[in-house]
Amino acid sequence: MDYISRLSFKSEAESVQVAISGKFYAISAAAAVIKHIELQYNIGFVGHSLRVRYQSSEGAMVIDFSTVQNLELIQNLRNPKSGDCLFGLLNNTVTPMGGRLLRSSILQPLTDTSILDDRLDAVEELATSEEMFFGTKKALQGFGDMNRLLTSLITVPANSSLKFSEKSINDVILLKKELASITPIHEALVGCSSKLLLAVRSLCSFEKVQVLQGFIDEAISPDAVWASTPVDLRHQRCYAVKSGVNGLLDVARQTYKEATEDLHVLFQEIAREYNLPTLEIKYDAQRGYYLRLPIADIEDAPLPPIFVNIMRKKKFMECTTLDIMKRNARIGDAMTEVLLMSDRTIQDLIDAIRGEMFALYKVCEGVAMLDMISSFATLVTLYEYTRPEFKDTLAIKDGRHPIREKIHKEKLIPNDFFASQQTRFQIITGCNMSGKSTYIRQIALMTIMAQIGSYVPASYGCFPITTHLFARVSMDDGIEANVSTFAAEMRETAFILKNATEGSMVIMDELGRGTCTRDGLAIAIAVCEALIEKRAFVWFATHFRELGAVLSRRAGVISLHMQVEMRPDQNLTSMLYKIADGPATEKHYGINLAKIIGLPSTIITRASEVSNTIAQNAELKRMTSKGYRKSERQRLILQLVEHLQQARSSKMTNMALKAWLGRLQAEFVETMGNLKDADDESESSESEDDETTTVTTTEGQSRESHIRSGDVDAMDTSSDGTPILMPSEQEDSGEEEEEEGEEGEETTEKTETMETSNTGSHSGWSGFTPTNSHLNSQSYISEDTAGSGSGIQGDEMEYTEYEPNTYNSEDLLEGIEELSDVEDQI
Repeated sequence: MDYISRLSFKSEAESVQVAISGKFYAISAAAAVIKHIELQYNIGFVGHSLRVRYQSSEGAMVIDFSTVQNLELIQNLRNPKSGDCLFGLLNNTVTPMGGRLLRSSILQPLTDTSILDDRLDAVEELATSEEMFFGTKKALQGFGDMNRLLTSLITVPANSSLKFSEKSINDVILLKKELASITPIHEALVGCSSKLLLAVRSLCSFEKVQVLQGFIDEAISPDAVWASTPVDLRHQRCYAVKSGVNGLLDVARQTYKEATEDLHVLFQEIAREYNLPTLEIKYDAQRGYYLRLPIADIEDAPLPPIFVNIMRKKKFMECTTLDIMKRNARIGDAMTEVLLMSDRTIQDLIDAIRGEMFALYKVCEGVAMLDMISSFATLVTLYEYTRPEFKDTLAIKDGRHPIREKIHKEKLIPNDFFASQQTRFQIITGCNMSGKSTYIRQIALMTIMAQIGSYVPASYGCFPITTHLFARVSMDDGIEANVSTFAAEMRETAFILKNATEGSMVIMDELGRGTCTRDGLAIAIAVCEALIEKRAFVWFATHFRELGAVLSRRAGVISLHMQVEMRPDQNLTSMLYKIADGPATEKHYGINLAKIIGLPSTIITRASEVSNTIAQNAELKRMTSKGYRKSERQRLILQLVEHLQQARSSKMTNMALKAWLGRLQAEFVETMGNLKDADDESESSESEDDETTTVTTTEGQSRESHIRSGDVDAMDTSSDGTPILMPSEQEDSGEEEEEEGEEGEETTEKTETMETSNTGSHSGWSGFTPTNSHLNSQSYISEDTAGSGSGIQGDEMEYTEYEPNTYNSEDLLEGIEELSDVEDQI
């Protein structure tokens, strides 16, 4: 890490450190390369002169170490030994190979939809075929860690030793067991049809390992099996090689057998001579054979004088005798002769196996994949998960936090998600403990599950492929990096801004709370504007209500909130844990929560007075702003475009479409009329004198302009920060129109480039029930929508005075093309 900090560009040093944090082997390899260049070629590098970049695996989602910790992907932050993490939830694997593959898949989810579909097909087939599911589970239980075994077989020490000879025999016996476990997997997958399961079955066929099995059968006894106890494993090593291969080996085995039998005879004589019926003989790899006797059977009686090396262990006493020690030595010498004579045969066998080992590596890959797929299928049988789809739009119905569901299965409340490029930046507000953090973490965890080939906790799930995942949700000090809470927050935020792209997903929880309110809000706004330009999918949880108001005019921004029922008079606050359109409307929720918890009443009263004063001043300033009304008109027009496009591609009947368009028209006209009335009232109270207005652009540049009252209502900025003048809605005379014709055309062209937003509607989600036939990137309207209002402001509305013949629905549909051109300009 010191090399990288010293040699990388100063502007990139912090970002690189965040990217490689926790990647010990990558850091060590890079340091070794630099050190090799310095020593071998006598070359050094000038400080801060190298471009250092972390390159992730091709075809995999990039997840940095901070995100892994914040989302608790591999282990729980509070209790690392618990299984309350994503890996603990998904890990129903049987073999160590399957567990390692699952762990690496979580850290590097796939981005290839064809591979993901193959995995999902395999999961679906296993989950729906009971016989195949249980047969696969049973067959996998016979496997050990074959990957580690193969590594041991190809490792050769510099100097041979007795310990290495012993290990080689153990490896061959274990390999014999693993080869015998391959055929049951091939048989368990009989009748499978998915592409992935067919490939695994082909890899696990007996023909793939027939040559290896022949090598083992020629040299190893058919009675040699893997044993777990030390004494049994020692016997298996002694008789592993077939009889008759080496005459001297057979003689050494006979010596070993006689010495072992002699020791057991001695044990029986000791038990009979000293009247110790509960005396036992045990074996330990370090001490050899020894005696064990329950302490309760001895009482206060003296021990036999032949017992030496007496030790107490819990309820037993362990000891030995000089005669037993002598016989242990004889047995050890005999076993050494057996191992040395068996070593030549074993090493020849291992050399032959190494030449055909490529087939075993393929088997390992197949078994690991099958184990992971079987683990995913187990989840489907335990929970109500659904198969995800992959499209450009993110849409989830009844999504649930997977880890929370495991802990609180009966109490968990599901939520819906919807995000497209028109609603890519979602601001989540709500009171404390309302579930904002759980909501945004939930979408990240479900995305990872979908992109490793697992089913997801929802009734429907459609996901875009995410190439980068960033999570800024913790508030921990970086003690090891000597940074404060705010510094750690800014370091991770800088890394996100530098690496986020259009295919990224970003979740941020209360950015800016580590410093003062004004600076925190300013930083949050600046970061949000940068992320909006990145066109990444962003879920931004915050308590800054001003954030939604400031960004409401930006394209792609919507506001959501977590619902809560507050009854201050009863000191009651009920968290509903449900997402809803629009910003949070609850006032003083922090004060109410403090009141419920028990903060002194005098403090509560004073806090309420101060809060009300601040809120009244801010609301007065906002409502008197012409820019506010202008942004509302822009927002309504853009929403009208989106709703008409949805109507064009919907599958509603003509009558339902006609009724829905009527409600849409009536609500639009009514809302625009209210804004017009507000403009008229404002204009009647204004003087006709020129006003001097100072306008500050997004780059912080301030300029002074004389704006004629009534000609220009507000000034907006384009995406590059260029000020755009918005034309007034004031009705001018015909002569004024002619005089300002050219200027009006130019202003209109600029107006078409204005940035607008969809704030106030959860992108047409109201009244929508996702199904395979209705949910796609172009159509999100069902017939049910016709009865729930147009949803321009996210609320259901009734129109009792509406006359169906006052409009022409065909004219509205024909206007879609013109409005689409406007939207393209935006």
